[in-house]
Amino acid sequence: MSQSDRTAEELLKGLWKENPTFVQVLGMCPALAVTNSAVNAIVMGLATLFVLVASSGLVSMLRHFIPKQVRISTYIVIIATFVSVADLVLQATLPVVHKELGAFIPLIVVNCLILGRQEAFAAKNTVKLAIADAIGMGLGFTFALTLLGVVREILGSGSLFGMALFGPNYEPWVVMILPPGGFIMLGLILLVFSWVKQRRQARQARQADPAPKVGVA
Repeated sequence: MSQSDRTAEELLKGLWKENPTFVQVLGMCPALAVTNSAVNAIVMGLATLFVLVASSGLVSMLRHFIPKQVRISTYIVIIATFVSVADLVLQATLPVVHKELGAFIPLIVVNCLILGRQEAFAAKNTVKLAIADAIGMGLGFTFALTLLGVVREILGSGSLFGMALFGPNYEPWVVMILPPGGFIMLGLILLVFSWVKQRRQARQARQADPAPKVGVA
């Protein structure tokens, strides 16, 4: 496999095949807590994307200089630095959204998705591949949060990005913007992903092992 093909593969795998939320089931805290609106979901996803890309690139650059004995501590310091940058930028540019997200921005530091990608991938690959992997995983995470946020806001508030979609007679499903709604919607989406995966595996199995021809006696 050529370098460009490998880079493309690492970039695309996080969007669907290895989606961090719907396939690997990582980052469940923000996925359930901040997706009561589409705006909050997108901002959290983009903040996580920035931290993941920046920290993966830096960890990959320093992978030959970080002692193994302190690698986890070093990764956390690097991640925390970029989380602080994201937190301050959001506080300065989007104060209302920053206030709604509250402590979940600083909690990006302990997101197992970010630390896991440093240990499993960035520390073992080149900067180019590490950044491609981070972009793919970050976009996949952002996609997952956005999908949850859009559906929950439409059903729970009857709006999208704060704009009303239905008439005054619409009765919002308030449960969808509450914590139980997050679990319900996540479970339904995981069910769809599992169904699609099983259908694909069954199709591949049929193609790899076609039915034998019946012999003539």
